[in-house]
Amino acid sequence: MNSIQVSIVIVCMNNLKNLYPCLDSIRKYTTVSYETLVVAYLFSKENLEKAKHDFPWVTFIESNEIRGFSENNNLALRQAKGKYCFVVNDDTEMKMPVIDMLVKDFGKLANNVACLSPKTLYGDGRLQICGRPPKSWKTYLLSIMRLKRESDYKKWINKPGLFKSYTIHGAAFLIKRDVFEKIGWFDEYYFFCPEDIKVGMVLNEVGYECWVDSDVSIYHYEGGSSRAGLNLTQLATEPAATRGCIHFYGHDKIFRLIIIKSISILMVCITMMYNWLLGQLNPKPNHYQIKVKSLVNTLKYSYGNRSPKEIFSTIYFNQVKVLKNK
Repeated sequence: MNSIQVSIVIVCMNNLKNLYPCLDSIRKYTTVSYETLVVAYLFSKENLEKAKHDFPWVTFIESNEIRGFSENNNLALRQAKGKYCFVVNDDTEMKMPVIDMLVKDFGKLANNVACLSPKTLYGDGRLQICGRPPKSWKTYLLSIMRLKRESDYKKWINKPGLFKSYTIHGAAFLIKRDVFEKIGWFDEYYFFCPEDIKVGMVLNEVGYECWVDSDVSIYHYEGGSSRAGLNLTQLATEPAATRGCIHFYGHDKIFRLIIIKSISILMVCITMMYNWLLGQLNPKPNHYQIKVKSLVNTLKYSYGNRSPKEIFSTIYFNQVKVLKNK
């Protein structure tokens, strides 16, 4: 009989400032039997040795090649032994027994419920996400044009207590391990997004449901996962993410792809100009200038046939060369 109830899976990109509060909160608030698998992504030797020393109860899985969120998580998920897998970002922190409460919730729900998510909050306590609606190419276009937000789809979000949602938020969710394995884990084509949306879509297609407990919350310090290497990662993640969304929502339908690419290019240009103007108000290196560079890379790389991983790798290593030549 499996004695491990939950396999906790975390991907960390060489950022101990994120990882330590996350692991400390897991240890403080989790009483169900669990194992913790941390994918040490591009860790320095010093950071890896320090983390192993400070958290001897954690299994560290080294990942020293360019991999996205899906690939890195799958490295750990394939080793998971728990009945459930709790996939959680390293830039999160619990202030209540999140995992214990979600495990208990599964006992109240039907067998076809495969996944449970907590409510995610920003660091200042504001609501981030509590349930997610279905996604389509039309809702994607409405979102990038700023005409609709997820919060506008009331049927699937922000309800009291336990409620049926549609898809998941990749920052934190508890899923039945055997079901996750059955659907093939995360789709590794997607480098940073929308791999979580794809999981929820596939679950629904094969007859499973995704639920949320709005009484269970976890803090998500969004953006912290890549803060350690901002110039290297942000310049590459946005173009890779855009390519992933085009692939996911376009589904190789020519007319649909033309519409998606056309509107996406227009919105990228508008956003780039807006951030360029704001960046001119501050001559020092700042968020807006980095954003402009990432959007330039989006225009340059995201609308061809390269995969998200190929796009990320090209930009990342080009940036490494630039920094070495300075």
